[in-house]
Amino acid sequence: MARTIVIHAHGGPDQLRLDDRPVGEPGPGELRIRHHACGLNFIDIYQRSGVYAQAMPFALGMEAAGVVEAVGEGVTHLKPGDRAAYAATPPGAYSEARVMPAAQVCPLPDAISFEEGAAMMLKGMTVQYLFHRTCPLKAGDTVLFHAAAGGVGLIACQWARSEGITLIGTAGTDEKCALAAEHGAAHVINYRQEDFAARVREITGGRGVDAVMDAVGAATFDGSINSLRPVGMMMSFGSASGKVPPVDPALLAKGSLQFTRPTLFTHIARHEDCQAMARHLFDKVTSGAVKIRIDQRFPLDQVAEAHRALEARETTGATVLIP
Repeated sequence: MARTIVIHAHGGPDQLRLDDRPVGEPGPGELRIRHHACGLNFIDIYQRSGVYAQAMPFALGMEAAGVVEAVGEGVTHLKPGDRAAYAATPPGAYSEARVMPAAQVCPLPDAISFEEGAAMMLKGMTVQYLFHRTCPLKAGDTVLFHAAAGGVGLIACQWARSEGITLIGTAGTDEKCALAAEHGAAHVINYRQEDFAARVREITGGRGVDAVMDAVGAATFDGSINSLRPVGMMMSFGSASGKVPPVDPALLAKGSLQFTRPTLFTHIARHEDCQAMARHLFDKVTSGAVKIRIDQRFPLDQVAEAHRALEARETTGATVLIP
């Protein structure tokens, strides 16, 4: 049996329940992992609240790190006793242990702690696909990144700096702006005090940015579009402030703009792609180019408090749950 966070109905943090669930043995292509730390992400809130509706009961969590206890037939990249981390479907990472598909579980280097592994996989591979797979960027390019002091944002700030990319970060307080600058943002904008689109035009000499990476959603969409250079790319990869309303394609015609709504799980669907992306992320971290900042830790049974803090935008960096 393993303690597992489950919801039986969509709703607020009060719907989160701690259940004992049987774990079982892995079948072909599966493994059993004992978690040392679990990651917290906005997708968990979307699933809990019903933005992404799920069949009930539903076990939450997309990201964790721990030790492999057993592997099923056909699993060759991991063995019992290996340290491992993942961002993967199906959900169920808010647990002490689980059986799950092995293809997206990755060997975790000894130099990276379990807490770092749990905090970095979904967020770090999101940054990897935004910078290298959705809109490949190069040194000298300029990016606007919203929520730059969050878990994904702080990795993105460092990633950009390591590759000579100018990152303009937005955040909602001066303290969060300072944190983003400390982690590599070349320019920071407090969007509560300034019109960020106007400030972006000022920073770029009127040209606009090559790409926008926006997980905020409805509140920032119009300004994000207005921040792009001609033929620039708008990447909407989340909706923390609510869903973006339907978009009229004519909106993009003013600059032959590009618009996409990518997801991590498309990019990691193939085992080979997932493992390669994870190795790229691990190299960034073990080289020191990217440091994983964990500012909040909660015991697994206090997951409701963790959700409340994330929804209220009271967190910085990453949050982990400890089983």
